[in-house]
Amino acid sequence: MSNDINNANQRNYNPLIWFLSILIVGVILGTYVLPTNPDATIGGIELTVLPMLNAILNSFTFVFLLIALIMIKKKNIKLHRRFIIAAFVTTFLFFISYLTYHSMAESTSYGGDGALMYIYYFILITHIFLAALIVPLALITLGRGLNMEVEKHRKIARWTMPLWLYVSLTGVLVYLMISPYY
Repeated sequence: MSNDINNANQRNYNPLIWFLSILIVGVILGTYVLPTNPDATIGGIELTVLPMLNAILNSFTFVFLLIALIMIKKKNIKLHRRFIIAAFVTTFLFFISYLTYHSMAESTSYGGDGALMYIYYFILITHIFLAALIVPLALITLGRGLNMEVEKHRKIARWTMPLWLYVSLTGVLVYLMISPYY
């Protein structure tokens, strides 16, 4: 009987998850076809500050995810949940900043060569691919956690957590490697 009560209290996040996943990835892809601002400013502020902000937000996301992982290993669900929410907040702020920059500024090309260039492009390509993949994974994992579907949450979180950590860390690395060329 209590299982029926728990199921009745659960929300079906799937339509929202898929809508947001398609919307977010679509909007990001759409920024690459929008015309850019030739003077690369918003209200006189140079847009080149936004990639640094993106790296800072990715750094916070990485730290929040690590702390959330530590908290769940210690079985502190309350703090785990708070740090996961914090990671979603910094990821959302990153998304807004990222969209602002890429919808208004021209793309920056990597200017290095040699082995570092291959490392950069490997990191960049895996970052981009996994960043698109992490959107639905993180949202599904969050939905299962909010519904307290513990076993389902654990199964997908085993994939989501390391991938999201990789995406947030490589976002910082990509910035550090390309920042001299802005």
